[in-house]
Amino acid sequence: MKQYDVTALGELLIDYTENGVSAQGNPLFEANPGGAPCNVLAMLGKLGHKTAFIGKVGEDAFGRQLKEALENAGIDASHLYMDKEVHTTLALVHTLANGDRDFSFYRNPGADMMLTKEEIPENVIKNSRIFHFGTLSMTHEGVRAATLRALAVAKENDVTISFDPNLRPPLWKSLDDARRQVLTGLSYCDILKISDNEIQWLTGEEDFDAGVRWIRERYPDIALLLLSMGREGSRAYYGDLRVEVPAFLRRDTVETTGAGDTFCGCMLHAVCGQDLRRLTKDGLKQALTFANAAASLITTRKGALGVMPERDEILAAIK
Repeated sequence: MKQYDVTALGELLIDYTENGVSAQGNPLFEANPGGAPCNVLAMLGKLGHKTAFIGKVGEDAFGRQLKEALENAGIDASHLYMDKEVHTTLALVHTLANGDRDFSFYRNPGADMMLTKEEIPENVIKNSRIFHFGTLSMTHEGVRAATLRALAVAKENDVTISFDPNLRPPLWKSLDDARRQVLTGLSYCDILKISDNEIQWLTGEEDFDAGVRWIRERYPDIALLLLSMGREGSRAYYGDLRVEVPAFLRRDTVETTGAGDTFCGCMLHAVCGQDLRRLTKDGLKQALTFANAAASLITTRKGALGVMPERDEILAAIK
């Protein structure tokens, strides 16, 4: 028996999301706990999973807020380190007229970049069913070394590895560097969650099926590829199967921050503890439906980590 269902490594930060305007007409921003890996863990926690996080925040008011948010979400924060010198990373999230988002990061440096390979708790990773990561922990040399050490431990101990590139172009010196690190992530993972715009950028293929072929030809060890397509729904590619489920479109959507992470958390819930060699078409369709419904619910709320939907809410949305 493993101690943890899912352990994640990466960024934990404050998402400043727009929340109206002041009496003077200035935009108001709400300080929401965020960071893709912890959003995934928060969704898993709502579904009854035991989770742990590895990362670093500043020893400041925001860092303390984030640690409390993890604990409130039931995420083991024993290996959330507090940096005395570098402040917690901040992100301003602007919602555009077409529903897309524009990110402005305050991370030069940010505390999440300060994680070192010596701080990796190898026993936590060894005692996890799934290890989940993204590329924000691969943007700079020190935290990249920490991520690679964690991945090596996971591989050596037959821990299933889940990867979501979660591309944020402003955080990279160049997109060529970003591409190299995404390809490194693909070389380790068993489960890949990737978005529509990411697969087009990575592979140069406009057609999603062609993009998936591009990835699978080069990285045949990826057992399950999950493609999120926004308003067009989602797909799972598994062996010879291609399973697609439409999105749950809502009139009360306010922003899409965390939708992909919510989807990812639900899909990891569906496969956690299962043999990745024995998934079924019906099982994948049910999982995608559940994940799409959950993702639609998070778009009706500001933030993500602290407001993940409950199982009963998701089932009601499906009905």
